Amino acid sequence: MTPSATLAQRTRQIIARLNRAYPDAHCALDHTNPLQLLMATILSAQCTDERVNQVTPALFVRCHTSADFASIPQAELEAIIRSTGFYRAKARSIRGCAAALMADHQGEVPRTMEELHRLPGVGRKTANVVLGNAFNLSEGIVVDTHVGRLSRRMGLTRQNDPVKVESALVKIVPQKDWTLFSHLLIWHGRKRCSARKPDCAHCEIRSLCPARGVPRSRA
Repeated sequence: MTPSATLAQRTRQIIARLNRAYPDAHCALDHTNPLQLLMATILSAQCTDERVNQVTPALFVRCHTSADFASIPQAELEAIIRSTGFYRAKARSIRGCAAALMADHQGEVPRTMEELHRLPGVGRKTANVVLGNAFNLSEGIVVDTHVGRLSRRMGLTRQNDPVKVESALVKIVPQKDWTLFSHLLIWHGRKRCSARKPDCAHCEIRSLCPARGVPRSRA
């Protein structure tokens, strides 16, 4: 078996074990429709999901449609989202994104990576979140700090750049599991494999980790 095949096999085993450990793993951002998820994901940059979920109830009461997000005054939006950090830039991104949705997509959230990526404030990570969780489309793997850290720690990649991490992961994670994989690593990173004090003694995938001598990726 080639090294890449061995790595892909170990990755499938990791997914299976984490899926048993976290059967309820899902997107932690509270939302009821694609537009809410898009805006919540923009707010989640450099901010915890928990903090975003504290802010979005008031925001979603104030803004129901793309037109609402596009027309809300900058100062009012800043006041609502201030606690998420970088609130001025995020408010501009939200209003600009909503304006683009109105101008180019009849106020609806598009369903392609290319169209989403063209929206103000929407990078590849945000687009992957929306496509995978709002539309059940596996176009890529969301790489946040947890996914990047655990992917390196488990020897699935040596890369640090999120785009390069994603490029390595899509080669070894079955496409049907791309969205789930991110959720599983995020939950595991929060509950077991923290940055500073990973709970290796109780880790569900300990025997599959390079700490136990299994091969690492060369990519």
